Amino acid sequence: MKRLIARMSAMLAGVALASAAVAAPATAGAVDPVSTVNHLVTGAVSLADATDYWTPDRMRDAVELDKIELSRLPDFGDVRVGEPTSVAPSPAGADESPWTDGGEVVATAGRVFFTMDGRDASCSGNAVTSENNSTVITAGHCVKYQDGWHRNWVFVPAYHDGEAPYGEWPAASTHTTPQWNASEDINYDIGAAVVRSVGGQRLTDVVGGQGIAFNQPRGQRTYAFGYPAAEPYDGSRLIHCAGTTFNDVLFSNDLGLNCDMTGGASGGPWFVDFDPLRGTGTQNSVNSFGYVFLPNVMFGPYFGDVAQQLYQDVQNR
Repeated sequence: MKRLIARMSAMLAGVALASAAVAAPATAGAVDPVSTVNHLVTGAVSLADATDYWTPDRMRDAVELDKIELSRLPDFGDVRVGEPTSVAPSPAGADESPWTDGGEVVATAGRVFFTMDGRDASCSGNAVTSENNSTVITAGHCVKYQDGWHRNWVFVPAYHDGEAPYGEWPAASTHTTPQWNASEDINYDIGAAVVRSVGGQRLTDVVGGQGIAFNQPRGQRTYAFGYPAAEPYDGSRLIHCAGTTFNDVLFSNDLGLNCDMTGGASGGPWFVDFDPLRGTGTQNSVNSFGYVFLPNVMFGPYFGDVAQQLYQDVQNR
């Protein structure tokens, strides 16, 4: 997750200075709140380009995105809230692998790899139920950051120490919210990818898809998953946290969760109504950022109207 304030060099003085830096939030109406920004991934022109690039050694050596220092604080705006909606999870097809101890989430969650400014980096992501059976939800900064779209973008479900038991799924296109695209508004740090078919099969036909929901009540029991790669973790395995979310009372409208996951977990899914035995739930946020002065607390964007529009646009591609 992004350590927003710790990595600002001149802004390390503390909360007061950070507060001054975010005193001017984005003005309402500056960005169309319900349109999405789409970008064709130029680094994954063909299936072979991305999958050949990401060898097991490259995946092990990829730096977690959070080691790439921030150059500015994003603007902070309001989150549009509409009617509660949800999409049910979908099981894998007939060729699904036997369940593991972690259930379906072991297959739907995965590690995301990409190239940013010539450096190999990683995040986390999750496969969700969709019309195209090929949609991955992640964080906005895991597809586009500091005005640049990431290249060589692949999703590796069930990643484990360089191994890809369900294959590597290169992106055909990556997407984010207009607010993240315009000003990196942390309230809208949400990204998505449509991945290509592999071996004639689509992603969720192979690994299944978790449910997804929008405009849900806050303060719910929540499970968060990801592949943290900064110490004490190394990105080799899926980690989870569980607890009741609370509201960020500082600089964002995000949800907070007590969790010790580190860099590389960004983009990993948050679930409500999660069944630990089956490993299925309804995704309603992603790992996004943390404050250095609040150790072991992670924040994720509230999935409101804009997140719903992003999902609707992406799943129909």
